[in-house]
Amino acid sequence: MSERKLVWLYRAVAVVVLVCAWWLAASVIGRNLIPTPLATWQSATTLFAEPEIYEAVWNSLYVYLGGMLIAVTIGLPLGLLAGGIPIVGKTLDPFFNALMATPRVAFIPLIIVLLGLGFQAKISIVALGAVMPILINTYAGVRNGDAELVEMARSAGATPMQVFIKILMPGAAPFIVVGLRLGATIGLINTVVAELYTAVQGLGGLLATYGNTFRMGPYFVVVLTLAVLGVSVTELLRLFERRLDRWRRP
Repeated sequence: MSERKLVWLYRAVAVVVLVCAWWLAASVIGRNLIPTPLATWQSATTLFAEPEIYEAVWNSLYVYLGGMLIAVTIGLPLGLLAGGIPIVGKTLDPFFNALMATPRVAFIPLIIVLLGLGFQAKISIVALGAVMPILINTYAGVRNGDAELVEMARSAGATPMQVFIKILMPGAAPFIVVGLRLGATIGLINTVVAELYTAVQGLGGLLATYGNTFRMGPYFVVVLTLAVLGVSVTELLRLFERRLDRWRRP
């Protein structure tokens, strides 16, 4: 059996084990708190037969993609700039570390005061959470370029731009992809947080509605929907990583 088929087999076994553990937890703790997989499936068939869940998914994706676009637009160029120009990186490094260490949830009240409870506030909260992993990983990737290769290129007469494009950027690509994956994951979490703190809409709004009324079947359906969205984003980034690897190694 090939390695790929073996991996899929192990994944299938892991899913079966998780479903059995889920069923056991529902039996032990009580179905009022943890619904059984069958009850969750029945809730899913009911929920997905109505337009409400699709509107919620669309609203959440709209906020998520808007916030991620802002995060990539800010984090990627700033990380490349700080990594490519040492004096800029050394100047901004303490500020990067300070922002990375500060809980982004602390900025949410300020964002709400400045931007209100609408779409602008939501995408700002998503971007705030996603931008730092992208920025820090891009910065680290460019900074950790092959020094010997850079020195050889400079001694051969390569311009700083050529060194940056031909050596530093390909070397930083794995770091950048890791930053994007981390940022995408945190961005999805912050999407739910934003929808809970601001106007209650999207999947976060459904979580609040079903959780407050102890409708645990639909609640678990929304949680699993978020998990599927997270896996889908991660797999898309893995595909991007494989294509990027072909660019790095022509």
